[in-house]
Amino acid sequence: MWKLLRGRSREAESFKEQGNAYYAKKDYNEAYNYYTKAIDMCPKNASYYGNRAATLMMLGKFREALGDAQQSVRLDDSFVRGHLREGKCHLSLGNAMAACRSFQRALELDHKNAQAQQEFKNANAVIEYEKIAETDFEKRDFRKVVFCMDRALEYAPACHRFKILKAECLAMLGRYPEAQSVASDILRMDSTNADALYVRGLCLYYEDCIEKAVQFFVQALRMAPDHEKACVACRNAKALKAKKEDGNKAFKEGNYKLAYELYTEALGIDPNNIKTNAKLYCNRGTVNSKLRKLDDAIEDCTNAVKLDDTYIKAYLRRAQCYLDTEQYEEAVRDYEKVYQTEKTKEHKQLLKNAQLELKKSKRKDYYKILGVDKNASEDEIKKAYRKRALMHHPDRHSGASAEVQKEEEKKFKEVGEAFTILSDPKKKTRYDSGQDLDEEGMNMGDFDANNIFKAFFGGPGGFSFEASGPGNFFFQFG
Repeated sequence: MWKLLRGRSREAESFKEQGNAYYAKKDYNEAYNYYTKAIDMCPKNASYYGNRAATLMMLGKFREALGDAQQSVRLDDSFVRGHLREGKCHLSLGNAMAACRSFQRALELDHKNAQAQQEFKNANAVIEYEKIAETDFEKRDFRKVVFCMDRALEYAPACHRFKILKAECLAMLGRYPEAQSVASDILRMDSTNADALYVRGLCLYYEDCIEKAVQFFVQALRMAPDHEKACVACRNAKALKAKKEDGNKAFKEGNYKLAYELYTEALGIDPNNIKTNAKLYCNRGTVNSKLRKLDDAIEDCTNAVKLDDTYIKAYLRRAQCYLDTEQYEEAVRDYEKVYQTEKTKEHKQLLKNAQLELKKSKRKDYYKILGVDKNASEDEIKKAYRKRALMHHPDRHSGASAEVQKEEEKKFKEVGEAFTILSDPKKKTRYDSGQDLDEEGMNMGDFDANNIFKAFFGGPGGFSFEASGPGNFFFQFG
């Protein structure tokens, strides 16, 4: 019996030595096979479990390695390297408290062990990063949480919990591809991981792919029915989708008041859903423009582009509202942004039109001077000139102060100038199209307002305003 045991022990040692050789050559799979053979021969040898634990760690299989390391110290509590490997596995899996206990035990056995001292510090650092991350998550400082999790993952590369928290925060920061990548890596290793399914759904939800998001949330809840975050997200996603669709339906039916109310309710569901909320603000802005609440429409579109500065539709809607409220410089700025992003013929024409309106706005507004609409008829223009010319004629203000006389004379001249342009179809067309009137050889500073007045009112001689009572005047030709 003794000889048999001795023979098995020699054979086990041989397997161990072969395992060590493969380990040295970094052929960890073969090393694992030989250490397993050694364990099969001598299942009570702590070092064999320790060696296989080290091999599994090199293969990134920390959970299996942890089992071997724990078995090694159960067999031999004085096995320092066994405690170190157990601690390292705990730490790699994110259980820093358990890691500290293992490293403390190693230090009790060998208080000068440099590796145990360093790993103990590392484990405490991870505990601190966890505490900071928890506080910052509550404060919604997601960038800092990502920072803390990145540092913690340097010591705990196999911790799914840290990866999930990082991925969730990346999603909250709008860094969806990064968040998706982290969650997908976890799902490749564990397709039933409810947290990873939740994060995948969260990314889709925040990218306004709500139907697909709901599918992932439902799957997460199948794996973990009590998953609170997945439950809330699923409820919000369904509510948001329903409200948005109801708002769109009301808008198409021309019920703008109801559409406004529904979009407003939808905006209150989840302030974190940046992309969907940007669309909702833009939709509500469109409703406000239909209701001719242009300032409110501009505010909604501004909120939309604050949430998503690449949202072309919101810039276009706001630019149109700026044009409608004669804020031409703002309109040009928005159309420039759109054209820089999408250089289409349509966007180029919209920019050109806005630039033309801006140019026109910087000239004298002859319609405003006469007090008529831009679609005024020839008769309306004549009536307006008659009224304004008589109102501002210098003779009517001959008894006023020099300052008033000067101002009225200026207005009288502008009225004559406006009438000269708007009463001539060719000049009016050029003016309306934004062309420079000087190109036609007209110098508006050279004409005589009095001559225009005489030509309009007719009469063989001069004219004057005579008093017929206090403050009353009548016009008389000589």
